[in-house]
Amino acid sequence: MRMWVNGGLRDADEARVSVLDHGLTVGDGVFETVKAVDGRTFALTRHLDRLSRSARGLGLPEPDLDEVRRACAAVLDANPMPFGRLRITYTGGISPLGSDRGDAGPGLVVALGRATRRPDSTAVITVPWTRNERGALTGLKTTSYAENVVALARAHEHGASEALFANTVGRLCEGTGSNVFVVLDGRLHTPPVASGCLAGITRALAVEWTGAQETDLPFDVLDRAEEIFLTSTLRDVQAVGRVDGRELPGAPGPVTTKAMRIFEERSGDDLDP
Repeated sequence: MRMWVNGGLRDADEARVSVLDHGLTVGDGVFETVKAVDGRTFALTRHLDRLSRSARGLGLPEPDLDEVRRACAAVLDANPMPFGRLRITYTGGISPLGSDRGDAGPGLVVALGRATRRPDSTAVITVPWTRNERGALTGLKTTSYAENVVALARAHEHGASEALFANTVGRLCEGTGSNVFVVLDGRLHTPPVASGCLAGITRALAVEWTGAQETDLPFDVLDRAEEIFLTSTLRDVQAVGRVDGRELPGAPGPVTTKAMRIFEERSGDDLDP
């Protein structure tokens, strides 16, 4: 495997970043995960726009998106594979051992890993920890992911692939790496960005293409929703067949099945919507 590290391609066993990189020492960085199919990215422009928004929100210098695009193309060309996870990481660069940033400039790493296509349905759990809808990092896709690591590990312990969070006021928010949609009385809803959830790329396209409503929802809506599905870069649209101990028989249901079909068709028609 070859990856892009701070200006050029490197073999995986020779790729190095400094132990003083602020992304490592304090999680001072942002990232994007992009779906790559046969060497072609999906929705790259939207992902790069969000990378820039996240960087600005964190106070990092504006990323050079032309360089990021060149890095993505080089990595994809160097590592041909049918289905992959293209990871773009942009950090505060070499800095002192503390929260202050250094002046060495930001770091950029682009890497590609093999991925597997998701099954049509999955199980999720709810967790007791909350998302802070008023936090300094709310809405930013940062490398500060330890909370997600803990929650996802718990999900795996319970035979699930995702963990869902409420926010601090008990409203439905998001998963560790996904957005959540529910069907109520036959209509499709998803929490608004104001809930503290990440403005997912797949989420935005699903809202646009299916007409789903952004709705402030209580966390216990998961106990009565007729259907539930997740969206994310590598899941696309994935039905939920179990939440904690509650089974949702027949998943994917009719509304979810339609959303899956629409997303597959529209994303196939335009690789950079």
